[in-house]
Amino acid sequence: MRAALALAVPAGLLSSGISPLSAFGVFWMAGAAAWAVVLYMRSQRPAWITMGAGARLGLVTGLIAGWLAFGFSGGGLFVTRVVLHQGNQIDSTWREFVDKNEQMSQQLLAKMGASDSEIQAGMTPQRSLMLSPEGHAGFQTMGLAWGCALMVLFAVAGGALGARTLGKSRRPEI
Repeated sequence: MRAALALAVPAGLLSSGISPLSAFGVFWMAGAAAWAVVLYMRSQRPAWITMGAGARLGLVTGLIAGWLAFGFSGGGLFVTRVVLHQGNQIDSTWREFVDKNEQMSQQLLAKMGASDSEIQAGMTPQRSLMLSPEGHAGFQTMGLAWGCALMVLFAVAGGALGARTLGKSRRPEI
């Protein structure tokens, strides 16, 4: 637990939206989980470690780091909007994203042979939801949650691979 906590905190901070290195978040998570397996093996000196045990150690590391990344990313958005008063910039960037998304959807539907009235009828409710304050907050929250879930999966994989590659293999008894 100490190894997971010691490595989850820096991995979570580096993976959060406030870090300039957050684009590499999945790699931070996988590396932290694999390193946690190494530290566990050094401190406990087990004869061998299974991939399942490594995956569980990666899961703990990923959950701690994922929640830290989620919290710091959300806190960074709050500070940017409320304290730094850059809400207009966040909203304009979101509006551009929604507009591009709608244009791409219209082009795709036009290629599929839908009429203009069918395209407009399908886009209006989605656009109004995405541009509402509640929709914007919901989409941002779901994006953060999705990113954290992805990071947890990579941490589990990193722990399992760390156990597989760095762990001593169990010798069969003869």
